[in-house]
Amino acid sequence: MSLKVSYDQEADVLYLAKEGQEEEVVEVYPGVNLEFGPERELLGIEILGASRILKGVVDPLREKAARS
Repeated sequence: MSLKVSYDQEADVLYLAKEGQEEEVVEVYPGVNLEFGPERELLGIEILGASRILKGVVDPLREKAARS
């Protein structure tokens, strides 16, 4: 199965998912949800407020790219 990535800029939500029937959602960190299928397989990751949560990851990558 392929992984699909989508970002809703207006809602600031990043979603990574593969196909399957979602049965359970678990919030593992404020604004970060894991979605599981019937066999407890990980189907998706939803990041609410993605620009805020990922700022510590994205900003250093931008700085490194600018120096290259």
